[in-house]
Amino acid sequence: MAKMWAGRFSKETDPGVNDFNSSIAFDARMYRVDIRGSMAHAAMLGKTGIISEADAETITEGLKGILHDLDSGALAFDPNAEDIHMFVEAELTSRIGDPGKRLHTARSRNDQVAVDLRLYLREEIDEIIGLLKTLGQTVVEVAREHTSAVMPGYTHLQRAQPVTFAHHLAAYGWMFARDIGRLEDVKKRMNYSPLGCGALAGTTYPIDRQMTAEALGFDGPTENSLDGVSDRDYCIELASALSILMMHLSRLSEEVVLWCSWEFKFIELDDAFATGSSIMTQKKNPDVAELVRGKTGRVYGDLMALLSMMKSLPLAYNKDMQEDKEAVFDAVDTVKLCLSTFAPMLKTATVLEGNMRAAAAKGFINATDCADYLTKKGVPFRDAYKVTGQLVGYCVEKGTTLEELPLSVYKQFSDVFEEDVYAAIDLNACAMNRRSYGGPAEEGVKGQLEKLAAIFGEGETE
Repeated sequence: MAKMWAGRFSKETDPGVNDFNSSIAFDARMYRVDIRGSMAHAAMLGKTGIISEADAETITEGLKGILHDLDSGALAFDPNAEDIHMFVEAELTSRIGDPGKRLHTARSRNDQVAVDLRLYLREEIDEIIGLLKTLGQTVVEVAREHTSAVMPGYTHLQRAQPVTFAHHLAAYGWMFARDIGRLEDVKKRMNYSPLGCGALAGTTYPIDRQMTAEALGFDGPTENSLDGVSDRDYCIELASALSILMMHLSRLSEEVVLWCSWEFKFIELDDAFATGSSIMTQKKNPDVAELVRGKTGRVYGDLMALLSMMKSLPLAYNKDMQEDKEAVFDAVDTVKLCLSTFAPMLKTATVLEGNMRAAAAKGFINATDCADYLTKKGVPFRDAYKVTGQLVGYCVEKGTTLEELPLSVYKQFSDVFEEDVYAAIDLNACAMNRRSYGGPAEEGVKGQLEKLAAIFGEGETE
């Protein structure tokens, strides 16, 4: 394929440089938005009289034909093309002749690729939000089934205080809700059209940037032509939001890995979402969760690649910026793959409430409530804390629990203890009496789940 810019050069490009320079292998995925942007540009050229209305219509019909043939598979991408933009323009010219050569009037590949990337990522953000909402709906659905399932809450991976499984899952629900907000913010900031910025300094043609911005669903044109073609903040911001999202998924994945182990055995994954061992017949491995945890580092790497690529670039466009696509595309693809696999894994898991309750009983996670019991009877908190610590030490030495101690032993440590201490340290009561806003009490958690369901669009079809 002849280069569109070959007129300046006296010899052919070295074949190795052609391969090194080409981006068609990864930017071909943008063909739909590239054609859409070209249609808007052609319509504007015709409307403003820069080219004839007849040529604009011919160009549009030609582009529609190319789109149809690419969608159907009747037309294949030329691997020798430099990029998707040159491929489409060359194919258009071969089909309609001279009018095709007029499409690029008042436009550069710099503003063309910038508008393509914004259009493409805008659509991808919508798809990721849809997948996040599906995962969020799954979190709400599973949590609603276990609002009274007491389990240990942890700090330092040590049993700390009683919560419920629903309360624990709801914490991740709020993380995913914030992820949706971040993605919506990215989309809002990227939704300005660079089309018409030209190579860097706009154009002398009487173009109408507002017209093309509106046609492509943007909130308006970018304000500065230099910034319009050289800005990749939206790629970096998207990769950052996706990295935070993956961090949340990775944290939940780590918990799934722990919960599936025999040491915890809080949940069991469905056979369809686990794998076995080639030699150890007893194994049931949480590979999905482990892969999500591993792929988190991959998305972090994409973010660092984008930051490193942009950190020293002078205005305006530099060829370094071709590296933006593979990094941001990889981050998007990885997140979509993880989200689409994680939701059904969580939905089909079996929650072992009895094991959670047993672990809660053995962890002295009602010690704080024992201290609070004394404090409410007038014992200074620090004294109550010391007495309770001595009781826990006694239980550890005797191999028993606070619930199993007779009242006579309690009174050895403080005369304030009475029979009502057993109600105060009951694990169910310890969890359900934590009615402070945001706590694990059942009614409060149900309220959280209602709010999350509204955020995730419960019942909506994505």
